[in-house]
Amino acid sequence: MKTVHSPLFRKTWSILDQSNTGLAMNPMQSFAYDDTLCRLVANEDDIGIARTWVHDKTIVLGIQDSRLPHVQDGIKFLKEHGYEVIVRNSGGLAVVLDPGVLNISLLFKDGKDMSIDRGYELMVELMKGLLSEFKEDIVDGEIAESYCPGRYDLSVHGQKFAGISQRRIRGGVAVQIYLAVSGSGSDRAELIRKFYDHAVQGVPTKYTYPQIIPEKMASISEITGRKYTVNELTHQLLLTLQSLSEKLDTFQVKNEHWKIYEENYERMLKRNEKLITD
Repeated sequence: MKTVHSPLFRKTWSILDQSNTGLAMNPMQSFAYDDTLCRLVANEDDIGIARTWVHDKTIVLGIQDSRLPHVQDGIKFLKEHGYEVIVRNSGGLAVVLDPGVLNISLLFKDGKDMSIDRGYELMVELMKGLLSEFKEDIVDGEIAESYCPGRYDLSVHGQKFAGISQRRIRGGVAVQIYLAVSGSGSDRAELIRKFYDHAVQGVPTKYTYPQIIPEKMASISEITGRKYTVNELTHQLLLTLQSLSEKLDTFQVKNEHWKIYEENYERMLKRNEKLITD
């Protein structure tokens, strides 16, 4: 049944599924992909693009994190624990990516009806449709003691399982969410807590970094007591978007798109050359 009255309804939803191939990608490529898709969707009316992506053990730092007084000690600590470290090109603070974390990007044309709050609200609505089994328990609101806390954290009974961010570029909007699907939310949070210990070492900082309480974070599997998988949620996303469109198709990266992508990827490489050194 088509839910044509939903604000998420689009004439066409195009899917770019990198939930499996992303494990072999450099995580910086994901941010380059989203910037590229932003530029492409800016020229399309009534079309949405949804990209799913998963990466192997990676810590994505925010720009502010990269300026902490002992950030190199923090990076060394993360690398010793087997994590790649990158700095993203959008706002927010440090987050953990691994095979149990599903990332979803929704990309829309910007416009008068696409305020910042509206972008977040569309992702919250999608998540409540995707996680319909417990949607009544999902709360959107900051969990201050989590990593990368924000107004649109998603939690159940005070335990955060997802965080939403946004990026706007050249007439396009990318609304991005990370979903802790499986594994230990508190273990991921403890890792970031220790990163801040190593990167700050008691030195005054120019911003207030989160005072993380690991028990404030959990995966969907931990919250529900049922084993969720990335593949299951990716499949459910396809079914949900199918009900929110007249047509569901696969996004094809065309030859003319690659130049834009390569430019965006080069920007990510340069940003990380400046901010992270061995």
